Amino acid sequence: MNWQEKMNEKQDSLLSDLISLLRIKSVKDPGSSSASAPMGERVAEALEFMLGKARKDGFRTKNIEGYAGYAEMGPEDAEGYIAVLCHVDVVPASAGWTSPPFEPEIREGKLFGRGAIDDKGPTMAAYYAFSLLKELGLPLKHRVRIIFGTDEESGMSCMAKYLETEPHPITGFAPDADFPIIYAEKGQVNLQLDYQKEDTSAIAGDIQVLSFQSGERANVVPDSAEAVLFGQGLSDAAERFKSYCRKQKLEGSSSIDQDQLTLNVKGQSAHAMEPEKGINAAAHLASFLSSEKLDSRGQGYMEFIAGHLAGDHYGKGLSIDFSDEITGPLTVNPGIFRYGTEEAFIHLNIRCPVKTPYEEMHQNLEETARTHGFRISGLRERLPHHVDKNHPLIKTLQRVYLEETGLEPSLLTTGGNTYARMINNGVAFGALFPGREDKAHQKDEYIIIEDLLKAAAIYVRAIHELANLDY
Repeated sequence: MNWQEKMNEKQDSLLSDLISLLRIKSVKDPGSSSASAPMGERVAEALEFMLGKARKDGFRTKNIEGYAGYAEMGPEDAEGYIAVLCHVDVVPASAGWTSPPFEPEIREGKLFGRGAIDDKGPTMAAYYAFSLLKELGLPLKHRVRIIFGTDEESGMSCMAKYLETEPHPITGFAPDADFPIIYAEKGQVNLQLDYQKEDTSAIAGDIQVLSFQSGERANVVPDSAEAVLFGQGLSDAAERFKSYCRKQKLEGSSSIDQDQLTLNVKGQSAHAMEPEKGINAAAHLASFLSSEKLDSRGQGYMEFIAGHLAGDHYGKGLSIDFSDEITGPLTVNPGIFRYGTEEAFIHLNIRCPVKTPYEEMHQNLEETARTHGFRISGLRERLPHHVDKNHPLIKTLQRVYLEETGLEPSLLTTGGNTYARMINNGVAFGALFPGREDKAHQKDEYIIIEDLLKAAAIYVRAIHELANLDY
């Protein structure tokens, strides 16, 4: 069967549905959280959009307390099921987009909008694969479920809830990364470094740091940073800042109002799994400030950032650098910075190779933090994930990918975390093709329409074959 031809016939309706989904600003919002909408009203709206469509199309559906939902087909008496794990939540959109991030726009064969590639575009491609299978009435040995999560971008509590209430799948894949196949994922550690040094008033000639802030999500390289300063010599400091930005080729600005100097730096966002691809605005601003004559509390905070985080994506400054032959080097993304009279902290997102010696890493990090006046809090940890390369899931997906694209079905690893790690023998499978620009978590995020349809064709064949294997 020519799966691509069948899917191309669905282009107009697929794009229409995807554009409608992209218009929903499904960013996690605790302020509008409720019992039926634990991630906020707009995320719940996106979940219901998919479930409502699935009900209308004749699938069996279930909403799991607003955390997740699924659409299912196949023999109801089948003991096990194959899972396709998607998510409808997105990260916030920073300024600087060519077109509004939640007003999707097609330009030059690309569909732009927050979530276009992560993960609403791939979600809709997978859903249309399900829909085509149902329409064709092809036999299925196992049930198949497309699962819609709501908290992938900030903790995956949705999948934890799902797996508390639903049986685990036999196997499955997440269309939420790269083609061909990601069979190993790094572990992830999230923690906060709380600065313990007491507030100290500026002495004569000092500049006092009133506030320093940057970033909203730990899994995104912060692309803007702001510091507010008070004291003497602010005009001279502003000139030095201007010179620093020029030398570093950074976009920066400064203003003085009522004896306060405000400094702003623009960087470039990137996914925390690849922090080296971004420009951390906070690290640059702190590096400049560390060379100024600050009050002692502010000086310690800035010097730590400049000496142990800035320009170091691999944890050497924290004494936690490590690498293995499966997933490569450990990476560190300092994603959230807050400094003021009430609180001062840095939130780190660390991606850990499969063979990371966790106990040693934690000990070294704690010692480094303590030495510089910080204390670790709020530590959350996900262990690495690795599937045997000879598993029937991987062999099937490799064959399908090769025959549908003619491309080598290489096995990849990633520093990213997907839902695949939440199930036994789960892998990430697309939807970003080799050689394509990855704009996930960045401004002007997009998906190439031709690739969207190609991914959907691959998914429909893959789901059909996985649902008819003996495991």
